[in-house]
Amino acid sequence: MKGFLSTLLLLFVCVAFSFAQQFIVATYNIRYDASGDVGNLWKDRYPHLVQLIRFHGFDIFGTQEGLKHQLEDIQKNLPGYTYIGVGRDDGKDKGEHAAIFYNTDKFEVIKQGNFWLAENTETPNKGWDAALPRICTWGLFKDKQTGFEFFFFNTHFDHIGVEARKESAKLIVRKAHELGNGIPMIITGDFNVDQRNESYRVLNDGGEVTDAYELSPLKYAPNSTYNGFKVGTTGDSRIDHIFLSKPFTVVRYGILTDSYQGKTPSDHFPVMAEVRAF
Repeated sequence: MKGFLSTLLLLFVCVAFSFAQQFIVATYNIRYDASGDVGNLWKDRYPHLVQLIRFHGFDIFGTQEGLKHQLEDIQKNLPGYTYIGVGRDDGKDKGEHAAIFYNTDKFEVIKQGNFWLAENTETPNKGWDAALPRICTWGLFKDKQTGFEFFFFNTHFDHIGVEARKESAKLIVRKAHELGNGIPMIITGDFNVDQRNESYRVLNDGGEVTDAYELSPLKYAPNSTYNGFKVGTTGDSRIDHIFLSKPFTVVRYGILTDSYQGKTPSDHFPVMAEVRAF
């Protein structure tokens, strides 16, 4: 009888783990390709940026500021990955994207779309007191092995508009409910506010999602997430975030301060979280 119970328990554990979702989520502001970034030009830094992504094994990640050719550079050098997203200036290819890259061996896209962070969400425009048009890209993803589905939202909040950031946070949660209330969700982005800001609290304290940093029992956060291309940057300000709804839990969280030849691949450090859901 004892042997039977042990076998049954082992079978239960195996079944439970076969349905468990565990993968690595990240957010990465890759810095747009600016000709004025002398010493940190895109053509010099993107090979290191891609190697960082490959080494740390990101399965799905949001990017910010990427222009079309930058996203193509990443895709060409990241075998097995593709992305969704459009340019914020015209809803096609023009301007910065809030693209979502994902491992095509692990995930498939069931639905996808974009909306602008503005009163009019359907066409390119600036919302509230924002200085620039801002966009959110979303996808409903399905785990190919288990069938588990989740929404992934990726965005870049305005750097000037205080009201715009607050209203954008509310908008993303509202859109999540419209698209699929009750479906687990992940929200990533450069929110241009740190963990002490009111706009951050709209998301983190609203009861829908929680910062992966707070959920993680293992935190590697030696620095601020913005570095300005300076390896020696110090501080604890986190403006790049990963928010998760239930049933996601976090195994580990990290601000990845990798550098090359005394330089950083972007003016932001990527943020990653190993997440799990049953």
